[in-house]
Amino acid sequence: MPWIQIRLNSTADHAEALSDILTEAGAVSVTFQDSYDNPVFEPLPGETRLWGDTDVISLFDAKSDMEQVINQLASHSLLGKDFVHKIEQIEDKDWSREWMDNFHPMRFGHKLWICPSWRDTPDPNAVNVILDPGLAFGTGTHPTTSLCLEWLDSLNLKDKTVIDFGCGSGILAIAALKLGAKKAIGIDIDPQAILASHNNADQNNVADKLVLYLAKDQPKDLKADIVIANILAGPLRELAGAIGALTNPNGLLGLSGILSNQAGTVITAYQQKFNIEPIIEKEGWCRITGIKKAD
Repeated sequence: MPWIQIRLNSTADHAEALSDILTEAGAVSVTFQDSYDNPVFEPLPGETRLWGDTDVISLFDAKSDMEQVINQLASHSLLGKDFVHKIEQIEDKDWSREWMDNFHPMRFGHKLWICPSWRDTPDPNAVNVILDPGLAFGTGTHPTTSLCLEWLDSLNLKDKTVIDFGCGSGILAIAALKLGAKKAIGIDIDPQAILASHNNADQNNVADKLVLYLAKDQPKDLKADIVIANILAGPLRELAGAIGALTNPNGLLGLSGILSNQAGTVITAYQQKFNIEPIIEKEGWCRITGIKKAD
């Protein structure tokens, strides 16, 4: 069915309240978008991330009385009668089908492919991870995920144990197992991410090699040969001690979810215990890797 879209500009402080007002006025969906289209990392599972200047975009049934809707919105003190807005007609499409048609297998490094289940794998002899977007974040489309997958593809993972800290969809842990790791451990704060990781591992026939923990339940003595964390610069800095402690001496560490201009502060948090390697950048984001110093 066709839709009418209303776009309003707001702020992080007011966007949630504005969403409630739009829903009350009959909106069938409300989404938030960075007004300046700055690169912003995928939110942590279960988290809503807003920006300093936020567009609030709502969809209404095409049969809605938009004059009545606008009057209803104008009656709220948050907006007022002269609030700035843009109304657009959205064409009728099968959006889920269009999205599926545009989601293609993606190659990372030399041998690793991430493939949606509804498409044929381009190279049956490659390392193919079957993954559909679903309950949690991480499909390989974001530059930070791409940087992590390319790094894993470059490593010799045979007989290695890998920890995926902030596992989300489980994409990195599953890729590590398909690339030859002996065992992978996924850790996340969100039960939904644990469920998604388990389901995706099962789809890829590696569930028997993947152990999953909510962060609050992870064993205190947990260690791995390789630790990878694709979250955000702030949590990476705050959790440097905890993440570093998961890495065996001489083990490898990979960090992403970091804007290039944030790299220095993240490196500072880790360089006391890790020998940091050259930074790799992609589309304004970067990957920091290092080797843990011997005790």
